[in-house]
Amino acid sequence: MVLKHLLATQNVGPAMAKVLCVLYDDPTVGYPTAYARDDLPQVPGYPGGQTLPTPRGLGFTPGQLLGSVTGALGLREYLESQGHTLVVTSDKDGADSVFDRELVDADIVVSQPFWPAYLTAERIARAPRLKLAITAGIGSDHVDLDAAIEHGITVAEVTHSNSISVAEHVVMMILSLVRNYLPSHQVVLDGGWNIADCVARAYDLEGMHVGTVAAGRIGAAVLRRLAPFDVHLHYTDRHRLPRAVEDGLGLVFHESAADMVPFCDVVTINAPLHPETEGLFDDELIGAMKRGAYLINTARARIADRDAVVRALESGQLAGYAGDVWFPQPAPADHPWRTMPHHGMTPHISGSTLSAQARYAAGTREILENWFAGEPIRDEYLIVDGGKLAGAGAHSYSTNR
Repeated sequence: MVLKHLLATQNVGPAMAKVLCVLYDDPTVGYPTAYARDDLPQVPGYPGGQTLPTPRGLGFTPGQLLGSVTGALGLREYLESQGHTLVVTSDKDGADSVFDRELVDADIVVSQPFWPAYLTAERIARAPRLKLAITAGIGSDHVDLDAAIEHGITVAEVTHSNSISVAEHVVMMILSLVRNYLPSHQVVLDGGWNIADCVARAYDLEGMHVGTVAAGRIGAAVLRRLAPFDVHLHYTDRHRLPRAVEDGLGLVFHESAADMVPFCDVVTINAPLHPETEGLFDDELIGAMKRGAYLINTARARIADRDAVVRALESGQLAGYAGDVWFPQPAPADHPWRTMPHHGMTPHISGSTLSAQARYAAGTREILENWFAGEPIRDEYLIVDGGKLAGAGAHSYSTNR
């Protein structure tokens, strides 16, 4: 990995902050000078009525690559013009990483779920000035929430910014597995044309039973997108959906994942990682699924037992597994999910499209603007605040405290 570490040089005054931003590396061919498209479609708002991020300024052109080191989430000009120090790095792992060296006097940490800076209890203990941890995107499980609560750190994320991006990725992966798309595409790349090889594992999605573990912003968006495929839809969630939503989509509610999975040909995981979901899909739960079912996980890798997934694919209990979440991230070259049979894994990209980046970069700036101005952060962005789970965190997470 080529380290890219950019450090602002100005002094930090008493009222100024050091912002440590951990982002993934630039493209191997260099930061883009041109893009495949000239603009982004205009989205008026989020489903359910939540408004898009409303920062006072942007500092970037929507459609730019913002999630890598050079893009810096479009924050550099804004922060440095205010006298703050911005450190941007991709080097986040290992005892002598740039992240560890710079964390000791950082006031704010910004990270993405796709390239998470793991804020463990040990790291938090070595960062006495840290007061705010921002997830540029959705999902703050890379932060030890118990430790954040103990040390009075506010944790916030840009809720809903990439929910639809992930939901689209889920639908794509379901179709890719069920229709055996990836192996068939490989036949073309290899110069072949054996149709029987392609269709021997290909099915129609129509008529299948599809269930989601969790029906929050992402899970509900998946259900809405699958309804036109004439499938039977199931869900389980800590919070049951309104009857009108269930009736409108023809949803069947189940009290638990264990109750739901025996009925489903396809199961998609759209739950946050917390003590109640960690290790949920183990040998026992996967064994309760239909033989030949498909499992899609764009939530968090540790919701599924790594080796149980491999065993289920090798035995045929699962017909396919797809997702873009790994542990750790980035995944090592010898991670068994890279080589297990009948998988459709990608790097963690589902929520980091150029469209999504424009939203979560704007939301990150909105959070920073509010923080520096002493103004409240939107309740829906909050995960931990005031020494307890708050806002979206109180709705979605649990802790060990």
